[in-house]
Amino acid sequence: MNLIIDGGTVVTMGCEGIIRGGDVVVENGRIVDVGKGAKIRRKYYGYEKIDAKGKVVIPGLVNTHQHAAMSLLRGYADDFPLMEWLENWIWPLEKHITSQDIHVGALLTAVESIMGGTTTVNSMYHYETSGNEAEAFAQVGLRGVIGHVCFSWRKEGDVKALRELARGWHGKADGLLRVSVDPHAAYTVDPEYMKELRAITKELNEKYASPDSPVMWHTHIAETEDEPEKIRKAFNVSFEGGVAEYLDSLGVLGSDVIAAHCVSLSPGDIEILKVRGVKVSHNPVSNLKLGSGVSPVPSLLKAGVTVALGTDSSCSNNTSDMFEVMKVAALLHKGLHKDPTLLSAEEVLRMATIEGAKALLWDQQIGSIETGKSADLAIVDFKKPHLCPLFNEISHLVYSARAADVETVLINGNVVMKNRELTTINVHRVLEMAEKTKERLLTRLAQG
Repeated sequence: MNLIIDGGTVVTMGCEGIIRGGDVVVENGRIVDVGKGAKIRRKYYGYEKIDAKGKVVIPGLVNTHQHAAMSLLRGYADDFPLMEWLENWIWPLEKHITSQDIHVGALLTAVESIMGGTTTVNSMYHYETSGNEAEAFAQVGLRGVIGHVCFSWRKEGDVKALRELARGWHGKADGLLRVSVDPHAAYTVDPEYMKELRAITKELNEKYASPDSPVMWHTHIAETEDEPEKIRKAFNVSFEGGVAEYLDSLGVLGSDVIAAHCVSLSPGDIEILKVRGVKVSHNPVSNLKLGSGVSPVPSLLKAGVTVALGTDSSCSNNTSDMFEVMKVAALLHKGLHKDPTLLSAEEVLRMATIEGAKALLWDQQIGSIETGKSADLAIVDFKKPHLCPLFNEISHLVYSARAADVETVLINGNVVMKNRELTTINVHRVLEMAEKTKERLLTRLAQG
């Protein structure tokens, strides 16, 4: 499809900065021109036009840490600390989740994400060939990295699932999907298995990846203060320092690793993340809700670590709203450090767009509005009381805008939402499926 997004304010997050009264030209899924509207319009004829007057065009938001299928558990277990939440509530219920449940939960997250202007989601969950997150993302038209979460107690099944996932989905759905290897955490994956998963990552890259489409690593690191002690207790290992230092001693960290949370980091951890090129996914809403603490994001940024944003699952957030995450991230560190200059609106918007793309090793294709990149775009309607008057578009996007202000979304040049209506799937049908799936899941839990 060839089209022009006409007359909006284009926040490129690239070298062009902000273009007021700008146009974006899309041909065959890619951005071929960006600039002032009058100049652009003289060059292109017969293209479908999307009127963006009074609206702001931004790169699609990038959510770098999710468990998409867990939207089915939204509101199921609130107000518990992490381990009690996992061990007493989440894991017991997840024993009863079927592959079809996973598919429905991922559909729900995909729909919610697109409706909130998020065009790329990095998700860690259980992969089943008969129903999975990759299938759901492809159905809705969402870009994503799909991982299979790995635990020491099921090594054989994990390895089989990883190979099936990579063979079936890496680079598929017109290039919208990639896969990752996802050790759950250092306290649930033993040292030898960590090393084995690193070797499997290399194997999958050799078979299925290309230089611009790698199979990457996605794991939780230092989510809570007591994580080092949990590792020592779980695997009877002895080490000094923090979790990143421990993982580095195993030789498993690298520039293809995205580490979720990174709340409780030692100075040595931060140095290792920098040296190894590990990317961090900051999940402030989830970390606050679970009482896990606050990631030292200003210190990470000062050290030169790439920091992106994530919602975490809708079970611990309880939404997939990246606008909310942006605002909380910006405000949290200002308040914690009593410094209003920390994490400016522009820095935070970068974390949700181009830095998110960098974290997923996808920044050559997405994350900014630039010629040659994929047309992953969100159009935000600024004709709203809470977005008026307008002094600074970026300030409004971070501090005032809401997910419901997103009007139209393109992914890979395809209009997947227009005027708040999804074009790829029946949203009401997805909601009905989710409610029925929840009821069946609770029935299975009650039956034991």
